[in-house]
Amino acid sequence: MHHGTCSCSCSFAPPFPYYFLKLKKKKKNPTSLTGKSTPDIFGSGSTMAVLAVLLLLSVLNPVLSVFQKLYCSLADSCDCDFKPCIRDLEWDLYKNLYGQHLAQDIVSEAVTSFLKKENPDRPLVLSFHGSSGTGKTLVSSMLGSHLYSEGMGSQYVHLFLPSIHFPLPDHVKEYQWALKSWVEGKLKECAHSIFIFDEMERMPLGVIDILKPFLGPSHVVFRTNYRKAIYVFISTTGEAVINQLALKQQQAGLGREEIRLEDLKEALVQSVYNSSTSGFYHSDILQEELITRYVPFLPLTRRHVERCARWQLCQLGMCHRTDVVEAVGGDMVYTPDEGQYFSTIGCKAVSTKITLFL
Repeated sequence: MHHGTCSCSCSFAPPFPYYFLKLKKKKKNPTSLTGKSTPDIFGSGSTMAVLAVLLLLSVLNPVLSVFQKLYCSLADSCDCDFKPCIRDLEWDLYKNLYGQHLAQDIVSEAVTSFLKKENPDRPLVLSFHGSSGTGKTLVSSMLGSHLYSEGMGSQYVHLFLPSIHFPLPDHVKEYQWALKSWVEGKLKECAHSIFIFDEMERMPLGVIDILKPFLGPSHVVFRTNYRKAIYVFISTTGEAVINQLALKQQQAGLGREEIRLEDLKEALVQSVYNSSTSGFYHSDILQEELITRYVPFLPLTRRHVERCARWQLCQLGMCHRTDVVEAVGGDMVYTPDEGQYFSTIGCKAVSTKITLFL
């Protein structure tokens, strides 16, 4: 599984320091190769204002594109980094995401519709659900890769991991304050910020509710349009509902592509809301229906696992090694015992098994 035509540094630096002790750390002047501080070439806010106006004009007049390049070389602006390419995103989704017709359609439609709005009435809030190794993190990476020129390495794409950023369940109040301050500060820096919350099943209960005002239509964040932001929540919660429907479809001899979101959305939402191991357990965010789209990821079959293996081998110049492809597919554990339809870990261990069989 990969990111298609986009280059992605995937340097997921923690979005804020451990225990948030340096939330308001001031930026220092950049240093030159000699180690000396670089002089402040902007001089004053008026110079930056002029450059900002030139950036706007350059959009309207190609002759002024030189000024846009000058602005972007001097300024630290997300307007320079935010370069959405929906066509490439759609191509990546449909070419490199295996066995996930629902995720392909929902994400493509939701992002396209959202970015068409010059002034959206609320942020785009996506909630990914499904078993491990089915492509949830991959799709979140695709979003960063095709919305920002620096991909997931962009300073405007923020990844949160509960095991790193919210490890102590009895520090909810501290985490809430820190998260609210961080998100608000980053929105002021860039209205188009992307916030990705992985492993939501490990999120201490109550932490995520502090974001409720930012996800609706009526909140006010001064000096920015916070409604242009994108939030992605990733979780294995709800996998039982998704997998059960996929199994019924398989046993009935029906194609998985016939599964529709309407077939499982209600049960999925209830599972997420009522699961005590979900970061959304009895959450106001779900009660007030602030999730824009729920995105289910179906369990992967052996055919999908072998496609993952084949792609990775091709990246190594070994497309001809069909023996390794079959060995990887055969070495996975499948469920249920009667039928052996779905890989228990999706494509997660494919690279390790390729190394084993080469």
